[in-house]
Amino acid sequence: MAETFAIIKTLKPGKYIVIDDEPCIVSGLVKSKPGKHGSAKVRLEAVGIFDGKKRFILKPAATTVEIPMIEKRNAQVVSVSGTTVQLMDLEDYSMFDANIPDDLKGKLDSGKEIIYWKWKSRVLIKQLK
Repeated sequence: MAETFAIIKTLKPGKYIVIDDEPCIVSGLVKSKPGKHGSAKVRLEAVGIFDGKKRFILKPAATTVEIPMIEKRNAQVVSVSGTTVQLMDLEDYSMFDANIPDDLKGKLDSGKEIIYWKWKSRVLIKQLK
């Protein structure tokens, strides 16, 4: 799936961006005015979707940044083993493993359906269906 791009000054909190090859959600944006010899700058604060780490970038306002194309898909739980779960995608019937998020520990059983997010080869379970 092809990645898309946007100009950094057009982003708003709640939008997605790729920082250091990690998809993030924008939590804050501060724009500075252009100076006598320079262009306007944007200081962007974001939180990683998969790792939860805060990230900051400072770029000129006209800079193009990468926007991740995150797939939102459905899957069925095949088996639960400790902190991982084996899932089957309900569209292409592929099987894969994923880590169980803290808020869903003890709630996943075989046969239940979940909603998960996929970006490149990374998977994040979002909620029970």
